[in-house]
Amino acid sequence: MWLLLLLLLAFSLRAMSARVQEEDSSAVPPNIIIILADDLGFDDVSFRGNNVFLTPNIDALAYHGKILQRHYAPAMCTPSRAALLTGLYPIHTGSQHFVLINEEPWGILKNHTTMAGVFQAHGYSTNLVGKWHLGMGRKEYTPTFNGFDQHYGYWGAFVDYYRKMSKMPTNFSLGYDFQRNMDLECPPEGSYVTDLLTQEAEDIILRNSGTKPLFLLVSHLATHAGNDDNPLQAPLEEIEKFSYISDVKRRTYAAMASKLDESVGRIIQALDKAQMLSNSIILFLSDNGAPSVGLYSNTGSNWPLKGQKNSPWEGGLRVPGVIWSPLLKNPGSIFHPPIYMADWLPTLAAAAEIELNLPLDGLNLWPDLVDGVELFDPFERQREIVHILDEIWNVTSYMRGQWKYIRGTTINGEYDRLLMQRDRNTTDPRSLVYEKAIQSSMVSLSLRKYDCIPLSKKKIQKFRSGAEIHCDHEEKEATPCDATREECLYDLAKDPCEQHNLASQPGYESILQEFRERVESLRSTAVPPKTGGSLLNYDPSYHYCVWSNFVEEEMTIYRRQCTYESGPCRKILPNSWHSFLFYEISLCILLLLSFRIIAKCRRRKNTENVDVVPDREHLQDLLSAHV
Repeated sequence: MWLLLLLLLAFSLRAMSARVQEEDSSAVPPNIIIILADDLGFDDVSFRGNNVFLTPNIDALAYHGKILQRHYAPAMCTPSRAALLTGLYPIHTGSQHFVLINEEPWGILKNHTTMAGVFQAHGYSTNLVGKWHLGMGRKEYTPTFNGFDQHYGYWGAFVDYYRKMSKMPTNFSLGYDFQRNMDLECPPEGSYVTDLLTQEAEDIILRNSGTKPLFLLVSHLATHAGNDDNPLQAPLEEIEKFSYISDVKRRTYAAMASKLDESVGRIIQALDKAQMLSNSIILFLSDNGAPSVGLYSNTGSNWPLKGQKNSPWEGGLRVPGVIWSPLLKNPGSIFHPPIYMADWLPTLAAAAEIELNLPLDGLNLWPDLVDGVELFDPFERQREIVHILDEIWNVTSYMRGQWKYIRGTTINGEYDRLLMQRDRNTTDPRSLVYEKAIQSSMVSLSLRKYDCIPLSKKKIQKFRSGAEIHCDHEEKEATPCDATREECLYDLAKDPCEQHNLASQPGYESILQEFRERVESLRSTAVPPKTGGSLLNYDPSYHYCVWSNFVEEEMTIYRRQCTYESGPCRKILPNSWHSFLFYEISLCILLLLSFRIIAKCRRRKNTENVDVVPDREHLQDLLSAHV
């Protein structure tokens, strides 16, 4: 007994010493690190109970920190990022309808103060690694003009994991999209994007150590699909680790998630090596639910939730969320109250003791998070969240307290159901020693020194069980809702999987009427959606096969054939020299013929006094036809 008490005392003293800095940390603003996954499913983190493939580093971050049990985000990439950086609903940034297609000439953040700008103004080093997806047509729309000191990554929606090129669904050409600040970046050929972004994040952390407070947003490509010709990509050696998964696509997706998990581990290790953990706040989030089917599907799972990305249902809106910091007074717990993506600007500003004078939809939840407030009823505060208010597609998804109201849906209701089942017959071999896999992970080895009580096997099992959501999908008395024809109302406290529509039940008319009126009131505050406006002039084929600041840049007089081999970083390989030589010789011949035609016309003019010189447009047509 005495030995046990001595061991606990020793561990507590060790944890206390880890929290003590060489200087008074209360006077130093905290480092803020946000790791944002792209299209990662609700059930694709194994701390929810999934054993198909494990995410030991993400799980360890959750068990050492807090699991954000009801974290919500807009249902698509652009509005989610806009909400994170501005603290506003999509209806107040013009991002409420679909995503920003690469060739659209808008800047979502124009006239808005960003989270990065707030921290930059208060002495932080502000860094974005990875995806932007908030506009690129003009320089002023890009990251370093919106509060970030540095950006390394891509401006658009996604890229090929190896070749850094992307093709939009609007049939525009392939375009290269990888930059360092405002300059094209050409990483070593064959390098994997997840590894590149991880390495850059590590370098930033180690360079920054002890110089300025750090704001780092690592906005990963993983696990978003790439181009249609090869949407799911991972290193072969990583895919082979999941050979027990029979479905090839799901196996590759597991490898993509595994590389993401490894990235989380490496970033935490770098913070530990730089001695920055003792004054850091670390978030891990997904931007929206996984697209299990349909456009850019990645086989991600939102089990047991209904719907997916680009839908008004919980599967598109409720996402994995975790926070860790030694500043939290009750780590190793589950935070049950709803939290929304737009809350992070006021919440993190409060953590850094920055006063904001901004119009915000998000709430400051830092006091609740840091003090470990556990409400008996997580819905008692009647929190309001405007998930979707899209007037173009006529879709409404609105939540207040335990109630969720839906009117209209997307893609003719194709996503209005449970789209993925949890495969209980396929298990990661590591799941047999799950607790040891967590305890030996990179994250746990770095964070355990900050624990007052060791992360035991029993504690892991308790939190994993508590984070899992249980729904009876075989229930015969479910009352489904056809959102293409009727209103839907759910009690999420009792029905988290949206199986029982209460809108047609007696006793709920007053709630429905109140919500209808509130939605109309909110609609009156919405700004027009920034959508459309793409022109052929913005196609990468008129900009050297690069996704660029196309509104400001002059287009070429001819259209290039953009392929993976024609990007700006591609060298002329031995097996393609003949194509290159043919192209150059043909172009020279065409130019010589053009000059000969001009000379002949001039001679005719001199003899016949007739001007028949081909005009500039005709020559451009000739060049275009050749190219």
